[in-house]
Amino acid sequence: MLSLVKYLSKPIKIHQYCAVHEKYIASDLASDIAVNVGDVKFHLHKFPLLSKSASLQKLVSNASEGNCDEVNIHDIPGGPSAFEICAKFCYGMTVTLNAYNVIAARCAAEYLGMHESIEKGNLIYKIDVFLNSSIFRSWKDSIIVLQTTKSQSRLCEELKLISHCVDAVASKASVDVSKVDWSYTYNRKKLPEENGNDPNLNGIRSRMVPKDWWVEDLCELEVDIYKRVVITIKNRGIVSSEVIGEAAKAYAYRRFPGFSKGVFQFNDVSKCRPILDAVVWLLPSEKGSVSCSFLLKLLKASISLDSGETVKAELVKRIGQQLEEASVNDLLIRAADGEGTLYDAHVVQKILEAFMMRDKDSEPQLEDGDEIQEVRKPGILSEASKLMVAKLVDGYLTEIAKDHNLPLSTFVGLAEMTSNFPRPGHDGLYRAIDMYLKDHPGISKSERKRICKLMDCKKLSVDACMHAVQNERLPLRVVVQVLFFEQVRANASSGSSTPDLPKAIRDLNSASYGSSRTTTTNTEEDWDTAASAEELRALRGELAALRMGNGGTNDKVNGGDAKSHADRAAMSKMKGLLMSKRLFSKIWSNKGGGQGENSGSDSSESLGSANLEEAKSTPSRKGRHSVS
Repeated sequence: MLSLVKYLSKPIKIHQYCAVHEKYIASDLASDIAVNVGDVKFHLHKFPLLSKSASLQKLVSNASEGNCDEVNIHDIPGGPSAFEICAKFCYGMTVTLNAYNVIAARCAAEYLGMHESIEKGNLIYKIDVFLNSSIFRSWKDSIIVLQTTKSQSRLCEELKLISHCVDAVASKASVDVSKVDWSYTYNRKKLPEENGNDPNLNGIRSRMVPKDWWVEDLCELEVDIYKRVVITIKNRGIVSSEVIGEAAKAYAYRRFPGFSKGVFQFNDVSKCRPILDAVVWLLPSEKGSVSCSFLLKLLKASISLDSGETVKAELVKRIGQQLEEASVNDLLIRAADGEGTLYDAHVVQKILEAFMMRDKDSEPQLEDGDEIQEVRKPGILSEASKLMVAKLVDGYLTEIAKDHNLPLSTFVGLAEMTSNFPRPGHDGLYRAIDMYLKDHPGISKSERKRICKLMDCKKLSVDACMHAVQNERLPLRVVVQVLFFEQVRANASSGSSTPDLPKAIRDLNSASYGSSRTTTTNTEEDWDTAASAEELRALRGELAALRMGNGGTNDKVNGGDAKSHADRAAMSKMKGLLMSKRLFSKIWSNKGGGQGENSGSDSSESLGSANLEEAKSTPSRKGRHSVS
């Protein structure tokens, strides 16, 4: 509070007539000048006013030339209340200044020209002393003053009031927490143990002030001022990037109700968009300064607000730098209206591209002897990061596969982006594929074959294999592969020799599009057809018989010939499984009985023999065996 010398003890009185307020100075002398400010008329005396205000000197002089004793100053900053403070000062009355009215009074004094050149110790000088000695020394008052500059932002900028106040706030926010001894929130006062004032603790603080003690208070500021304050704090280089990130997060949560829960309700897009943009550009460049979940919330909000592509690209880049921290729910970004799909898979694809760019963060450099060496920068992807992202993508694919409008190309494209990432098991990928087949029953045989090629049957767990061999949505080719590799695993666990992959199975795995063959047999087409329940039972029956037949191979036989004989026996039995007349009779009978040349046991046997002979005489076609 600022008290000025009091020359007169009688205050200005106010009387109301209709809609106009009139204020009089209590004095034995009649007033000789009326000053209209807004809807208030002040009846004052010329001498006190003119002795301290250059502007009033000009206004009164002009009014006197026109034989008028009334002046109008409707555009004075702060309006009637600010002018009243200036008028009281001119009369030598006590005026009360605080954080709420000091800016208005300072701007009004500037408007009235109350400088030192008019009179020493004038109002402008007094207010500046008050600001520096009181307001800027108080944390809360500095923030309140910053808020009040909004109404007179242009003049405050010219007078550098905002800059001085921003510097004061940034300076306090950058103080070491051990030296923070003021109340640092609007909502509560510090506890005694935080100040060290607890008499039971002998002046020792039992609780340290948190490093981010100031972030909640700054959330009270409008976005433009808030941005300036945080940038000033960052430029000082004292506050850690984690605290700056927490400040941005707190501001977003305060300005966007429901944001912390992933609920985006923007009543006024034109006001919300600048806030979001400011939060994004205030994020520290250091990885981990904010969580990946928060970044994805910002990305979802930017899509909802239709922010600029630059903002979205910046968020995608940052998310890609720490994608391994994300969850499946974080990645479920709703597509914009009219897109056709439920989720925006294209933006997730961009995030994956940004993630994989970290693995390309290397550059060749010439060393001694002109030998080129690859110098890798920090941030290269670790195998653990790739594994976590692979699992994340598998879970994401499982969720978006439920969208009936999701194109197969989008699903496959996302899966192939992580095809080279380490996956000890393919259960997650199998689950995603099965979900897509379940919710898209109308896809063609070639599409069914294409999506199933993403999966490596050798990497399915026992539980996944048990599910797959009973899955009527899978092509027969995949079911046979699963059965074979299950038998290989059973042999390995029981100590039996593990048979090599038969060429018939190898051909099933390596068959790809663009084959040099101009015709495709009906048998090949049937391999890519979804297996029926009868076919699955037949295959499991043959596998059970094969296992029983392999029981004798558990006997210990010395010598390489015995082992070779066991391998050949297992191979022969597996080929027998594939070419068994009894099995194919069951399969073809379920395909339509005696239709065409595929009907009957003879034709089934001949087709199987033809395929086997072709496998012997034709080199294996190049194609992707599996994706791992």
